Amino acid sequence: MTELFHSEIDTALGDFPPAGIELHETGPGRLPAWFAVADLARATVRATGLELAALTGARALTLDRRLALKWFGMTLRPNGWDLPAAWDPIAGDYAARDGWIRLHTNAPRHRRAALTALGCAADRAVVAAAVAGWSVDDLETAVIAAGGAAAAMRSLADWANHPQGRALAEEPLIAWTMAGSGHPPVGLAGLRVLDLTRVLAGPVATRVLAGFGAEVLRLDPPDWDEPGVEPEVTLGKRSAGLDLRSSADRAVFETLLGRADVLVHGYRPGALAGLGYDAGCLRRIAPALTEVSLDAYGWTGPWAGRRGFDSLVQMSSGIAAEGMLRAGADRPVPLPVQALDHATGWLMAAAVLRALRRRNLTGQIWSARLSLARTALLLTAPGSREEKAEMSPESPADLAAGIEATGWGPARRLRFPLLLDGAGPEWRHPARPLRSDVPRWMD
Repeated sequence: MTELFHSEIDTALGDFPPAGIELHETGPGRLPAWFAVADLARATVRATGLELAALTGARALTLDRRLALKWFGMTLRPNGWDLPAAWDPIAGDYAARDGWIRLHTNAPRHRRAALTALGCAADRAVVAAAVAGWSVDDLETAVIAAGGAAAAMRSLADWANHPQGRALAEEPLIAWTMAGSGHPPVGLAGLRVLDLTRVLAGPVATRVLAGFGAEVLRLDPPDWDEPGVEPEVTLGKRSAGLDLRSSADRAVFETLLGRADVLVHGYRPGALAGLGYDAGCLRRIAPALTEVSLDAYGWTGPWAGRRGFDSLVQMSSGIAAEGMLRAGADRPVPLPVQALDHATGWLMAAAVLRALRRRNLTGQIWSARLSLARTALLLTAPGSREEKAEMSPESPADLAAGIEATGWGPARRLRFPLLLDGAGPEWRHPARPLRSDVPRWMD
């Protein structure tokens, strides 16, 4: 699958592929998975590494395949404290009357929506009993209508025949749009990246950019928290809060946007325009802006506007059902890591970098769109093989030197899987809680 992934990704990134870079790959990497997750990790991290080298002028790139796969999971190792729980107590898979459904309740409003649709209290046993009386399609519809996030488990064949699955099959892995021309070159050092993403793909992309010289400013609304992943998604970045429904905060946002080089966001189709920032408005404020965006289920089809997350897309797209079938299990078997999030995040970083190189070579401004569900189609393409090997145990050699003084306490972090001319990333800011900073650019 590695060569297939390389070919698909190279085609998706388009013109001006990197050239003249000496690539060294080291380290074995495999997981016990029913799809080629390690090959996907290797291919997406490799693509980003080659783009980093091409933009920065590095002559040699070293990729550690084992570390690439480990960076598809949690990278922080706390010293004397514990990471927050990754999942809300209600989140998870439940058996309904005619199949399985997953409820995603990490965000408080999504939790309220699921409980409202079910009409029950926030107790896992009570929720399980309530779900058992529903059909999966009816409950999925009810939770979505209530403003929540849920996904019924479908097979690969069911998804391929679903209207959304058929729409996705016609979408490119990366959809490009030219948005302007006649702009001067830029580099990574001092590049201003405005990060309006949440969980998890977008923050993975901007974390990479922050490590190699970009100034990343993350903006969150006042009611958003994600304690289980904040130590992962805030590394290298400054993090502020703005409410785009407030006129005062909108003025601040527009000032920030006007000086940004790159905007990375995870708003569903039409959502940013609904806040008053359609493509025309963005161009008026920031004519040279590179915009890279993602959503869960794709940009066309009946589910284009549906909220979703990696674990839900795995249920919808047949990944969890295929895992259950191949394992002979009695419940859904997802991937051992959130590979759709991480792979899409690395692809987003590669897209930003390719767009910057296009700008430097032609003066043109390009924007890109990606989705978790389209990445899932890449992973589940015919010929995807299972991986049976276990990852070798972690050792002190896997950890980077030094202590990271995070906002929660001291910690070590895994070594980064890429080296450019022998050098790794330098993150200027340790991980810290959301909205820890003032919403302004450093200079």
